[in-house]
Amino acid sequence: MQNPNFEYMRRLSADIRVETVKAISKAGAGHIGGAVSIADVLAVLYGGAMNIRPSDPDWEHRDWLVLSKGHAGPGLYAALALTGYFPMDWLDTVNKPGTRLPSHCDMKRTPGIDMTTGSLGQGLSAAVGIALGNRINGIESYVYCIVGDGEINEGQIWEAAQTASHNKIDNLILFVDWNKKQLDGKLEDVNDPIDIAGKFEAFGFEAQTVKGYDVEEIYSAIERAKKVKGKPSVIVLDTLKGLGICFAENAVTCHFMAVDEKMEKEAIDVIEKRYEQGAYPGGESRK
Repeated sequence: MQNPNFEYMRRLSADIRVETVKAISKAGAGHIGGAVSIADVLAVLYGGAMNIRPSDPDWEHRDWLVLSKGHAGPGLYAALALTGYFPMDWLDTVNKPGTRLPSHCDMKRTPGIDMTTGSLGQGLSAAVGIALGNRINGIESYVYCIVGDGEINEGQIWEAAQTASHNKIDNLILFVDWNKKQLDGKLEDVNDPIDIAGKFEAFGFEAQTVKGYDVEEIYSAIERAKKVKGKPSVIVLDTLKGLGICFAENAVTCHFMAVDEKMEKEAIDVIEKRYEQGAYPGGESRK
């Protein structure tokens, strides 16, 4: 994208949070924490960084996104609906009987979902295979993958990382949602991953760490990653689980929460107030 529209991306990230909390409220409960902590990277990807055609989701030469942390599907569904992949009213059906938007991503049900995910640790393997396959077939596209910071406790992540490095898969850009929490609590209490960027560098990746809620930093990191040749890239997104959703930001565990209409309204009011103030999603001033 030659002239990125950062204001559009910021607005899109706010709208992704709004639509995510609305969808989970209608469902009664859901994986809100990890869905909204990736709202900003989704806004950058679908707001201009990816080469995509929403009217033709299966376009052969598109960029791909594998959401390895598939339980964050509601956030991705919001991004897809907001950018024209399917009607907005589909979001009212998230995780309900007969829905095309199940709790975890399913490529056979949802337009724009490039890979079925949900069994944590497996998505990066799929992304590596897709990127390698596209290269073999002469398709010049990027494959993006988002994994959770708790998810990288899975050994399969590192097997996939080693394979990506060995095959010099430079059309793969990985994001780690470093939001500091996983299902059972804080990372440091469950299984601290220590130096995430350093570990990926040891596996042969080009590594960057950026504010995971700053669309300009994320976009710039993607542009730098695209210039890397001969090895895969990882961008560690330094953020907080539940960021931008007031009732989730400081919850002991916000991995999966019940959400009612009162909580939904409060969250949307805060999202809009912070956006109007020109603040980052968590309320921190951008000036």
